Amino acid sequence: MPRTATAKAPDPQVRLRSSHPAAPLGDLRVVAVEQFGAGPFGSLYLADFGADVIKIEDPSAGGDVGRYVPPGQQGSESLYFEAFNRGKRSFVIDLKNAAGREVFERLVATADAVYSNLRGDQPERLGITYAQLAHVNPRIVCVALTGYGRTGQGAQLPGYDALVQAGSGWASLTGEPDGPPTKSGLSLADYIAGLTAALGLLAGVLDARRTGRGRDVDTTLYDSALAMLSYPATWYLSAGFRTQRHPLSAHPSITPFQFFQTADGYLAVACPKEKFFSALVRTMDMPQLAQDPRFASFESRLRHREELLALLASRFRTATTAEWLERLQGIVPVAAVRTMEEALQTGELTARGMLVEYPHPTFGMVRSVGLPVWVGGYQPEYRRGPSLGEHGGVLLEELGYSAAAIAALSERGAFGNSTGGTGGRAHVD
Repeated sequence: MPRTATAKAPDPQVRLRSSHPAAPLGDLRVVAVEQFGAGPFGSLYLADFGADVIKIEDPSAGGDVGRYVPPGQQGSESLYFEAFNRGKRSFVIDLKNAAGREVFERLVATADAVYSNLRGDQPERLGITYAQLAHVNPRIVCVALTGYGRTGQGAQLPGYDALVQAGSGWASLTGEPDGPPTKSGLSLADYIAGLTAALGLLAGVLDARRTGRGRDVDTTLYDSALAMLSYPATWYLSAGFRTQRHPLSAHPSITPFQFFQTADGYLAVACPKEKFFSALVRTMDMPQLAQDPRFASFESRLRHREELLALLASRFRTATTAEWLERLQGIVPVAAVRTMEEALQTGELTARGMLVEYPHPTFGMVRSVGLPVWVGGYQPEYRRGPSLGEHGGVLLEELGYSAAAIAALSERGAFGNSTGGTGGRAHVD
């Protein structure tokens, strides 16, 4: 019998609703039909704020495919999965099975939102749109994060971060001018879409609590990425200005606003105000540049970008990054270009309140970065991600099923034939 079909005493580490009286989302229950990165990233923030995020995992796929992503993968546990799923609960249900659907709808009746990240044609096929669930819970908010939308040809297409960064123009704006288009080193299209979906969920739930009626909330990886084009999109659509790539990650219109090579590394320098440019050249012992008409304004510095950057670059190479930081920091916006390992020093993370530590039965002590939002009087209660189907028994008890009813559901295939396996589908495939 699958783990989900066995009634058991509630785990004291698991909360139906947040026990923290100041948890901002302590009264929010989200049923998350999610997998891989984009959706789980958005609901991770909801869980960190105290929401009860119940992760529905497909028994035929071995649960969330993120469970099987290396490195640090053992059985159905992985550090990749852990990074996106701390503080959530796992419930293995076969949504395509009639008995599984019965359990799912009983769960939906207790929830505020159903949240998914699937290929565009999947929400309707799985019966998780508002039209298909309103009879169960008229207040339910059905959030669908898809690759390219739930209608049209794009509904059939799988969406992945790299494809979206390519298609939305991001990659064409990233990298050296003579190099190839470049994807961000992080899955930013996934992350931004997840946060956009979480924002849409909160807006929908707030409205449903006011009106008593839920609705569909839709967003896509592609549209979320397009929205991030922001001012370059406004420049092009309004004035035909085409943003170009420039060396050393330079800003397309503000000069200087880029990386500079030093004697031993790189330094990021930003001069988004006239006073910063004057302070920069004065502190670098180049005060004459502030009086040079070629460099007297944003517009003139842009026109004479190459001349100015050549002079600054030559000067920056005469001292180390640390020496320039000591000289410029607090006067001009500057930062060392550090490695990820340097940025993740545990002492620094602890001082900023950003170090998360909690025990895990497979990985020992898991360390990660925490919620970057501070709410007065509230400290997130970070807990490990769930093992596959870990909370099925508890949730079935919460929903009022007897042991006999659970056994009958199991016999009817509500929880699949097995909660194991190593297969899986990606987040919007």
